[in-house]
Amino acid sequence: MFTDEAQEPVSIRSAWRTSQQSAQDSIGCQTRAVHSAEAEVQTLSTAVSWTQTQPHDEAQEQLLQPAADRLDPPGLKAFLQRVEDTVIRELDRNGRSHAFDEFQVNWEDQSQPVSCLHCLQHPSAQERGLHVTSVSWSCTGSVIACAFGRTDDGDWITEPSCVCTWNLDRRGLNPKQADLVIDVATAVTALCCHPQQPALITGGLYSGEVVVWDTSRTQDPVLVQTGMSADSHREPVYQVAWVPLQKAGEFGVLSACSGGRVLLWTGDLNEGRFVLNAAYALVPQQVPHSSYVSFKARGSSTVGVTSLALSPWDPDTFLVGSEGGLLLRCSFSSQTPAAVPSEGHNVTLRAPAVFVFRPRSGPVHSIHCSPFHRNLFVSAGTDGRAHLHSLLQADPLLSLRVSDSSVFQVQWSPSRPLVFAAAAAQGEVHIFDLGRRSLRPAATIEQGGADQAATCLAFNSQNSHLLALGRTNGTVCIWQLSHDLTEQSPREISQLEQIANQVAA
Repeated sequence: MFTDEAQEPVSIRSAWRTSQQSAQDSIGCQTRAVHSAEAEVQTLSTAVSWTQTQPHDEAQEQLLQPAADRLDPPGLKAFLQRVEDTVIRELDRNGRSHAFDEFQVNWEDQSQPVSCLHCLQHPSAQERGLHVTSVSWSCTGSVIACAFGRTDDGDWITEPSCVCTWNLDRRGLNPKQADLVIDVATAVTALCCHPQQPALITGGLYSGEVVVWDTSRTQDPVLVQTGMSADSHREPVYQVAWVPLQKAGEFGVLSACSGGRVLLWTGDLNEGRFVLNAAYALVPQQVPHSSYVSFKARGSSTVGVTSLALSPWDPDTFLVGSEGGLLLRCSFSSQTPAAVPSEGHNVTLRAPAVFVFRPRSGPVHSIHCSPFHRNLFVSAGTDGRAHLHSLLQADPLLSLRVSDSSVFQVQWSPSRPLVFAAAAAQGEVHIFDLGRRSLRPAATIEQGGADQAATCLAFNSQNSHLLALGRTNGTVCIWQLSHDLTEQSPREISQLEQIANQVAA
C-alpha cells in the first residue's frame, strides 16, 4: 500500500510539471537566439586602361619617341653653337643695364588723370552767397568737413555761417544735403580735423575765437571755445592746427591771426574752455637779419600772420607767412621776450622767429611741409608762383608759375614725394610732378572761373586717390586722381633728395 500510494503522487506531480512546462512554452515572449555573421569583400588587384589615338604619319610617330631616340633637326646644333657667345654677351649686358629701373607696368586703363566723383553743396550757404573757406579730411578718410564764410571785402563780420560734414562711405550719400550742419554765429576762416579722434574738429573764426566741435554731440557740438577773453585773438584767425603735446596722446590747438599772434591752447574739458599754454608775437625788429626797409616803414608793432605750417619732422619747428610777404622759420622753445606790450595776456609773449627766407612781394597765403623730406616745404601767395624751399637756404630752390593771379593754397601729395597741388584765384587747380622733365603741370582741373575761385584743397591721407576742392560758389568737389599721380616710383625718394641738396640759384 505504501509503495503504491507513494508512486501515485509522484506520477501526478510529474504530469503537473509537464503541463506547466508546456504552458510556459506556449505563452513565452522571448525571441529565439539570433545568429549573425560578418563578411567583407576586397579587390585583390587593380587595372588601369586608357586609349590614345595612334600617329597617322611617320613625323608624328617620331615626336612620340623618347628624346634620346630622336635626332636633332638638321642644322639646329650648328646654329646654337654659332650664336651661343653672342647670346651670353647680350644677356650679361642686359643684366648690368639700368634702362628700365624706373619703368612700372600700369595695369589700370585710365584715360583721364582726374575725374570728379562728387559735387557737394549746402543750399542754405549758396543762397546766402557764402564761400568755402577751408576743407579738412577726418583721420579715417571717410568724412570731409567744410567751413563756410567769405573771402572778399564787405561788411560780413556779423553774418552767420556754418560747418558741414559729409560721410562719403555712407550708402545714402546726398550731395545736396550734409550729414551734419553746425551753425556758427560768424564766418569760419580756418578748419582742421583731429589727427586721431574722427569726431573732433577745430576751427578759427573771423571774430578771433577758436572752437573745438564734437560731431558726436548733435545737440550741442561745441566742446571748448576761447571766448572773448584777454588771452584770445582780437583779429581774424587765419590758421589752426593740432599740435602734439609732451604727454603721449594729448594735443593742443595752435592758432594764428592777422594781428601777429600765434597762440597754443590746451583744452579744459571739465569747464569747457581753453587754457592759454604759450603765446608768440612776431615783431619786425626781432626778425633775424631784418634789413628789409618795407617792413620797418609800416610802423606796425607786429607782423600779420596769414599762413602757418608745422614740421612733421621736428616738433620744435613751425613756419609762418605774413601779410607783407615775410616767410619765417620759428621755434616753440624760444625764450626771447617779444618787444610788444603784453595787452593783458596771462602768458609772456615770446619772439619765435629764428630764420628768415627771401620775402615775397605780397601776402603768403599757404605753406606746407613735405611729408617725405625734413628740409623741404612749398609756399604760395599773391605772386602767382609756387616756391619750393629748403629750411637751410634763404632763397627758394625752385619757383613754378601757377597762375597770373593769387594762389590760395598749396599742399604736398601724401603718397607721391614729388607731387603737390596748387589752387588759384582764377579757378584752376594745377598738380605738379617734379619728376618730369617739363615744369608744366602734370594735370589741371579747369572748372569754374574768376567767379568760382579755388579757395582751398586737401589731399586725403588715407585714400591718396581723393582730392577735395572748395570754391567761392559754395561747392566742394571730390576729385579722383589717376594711378600716375598717386603711385610712387622706385627712384622718387632719391630724386627728391637730389632736389633738396641742390644750391639755390
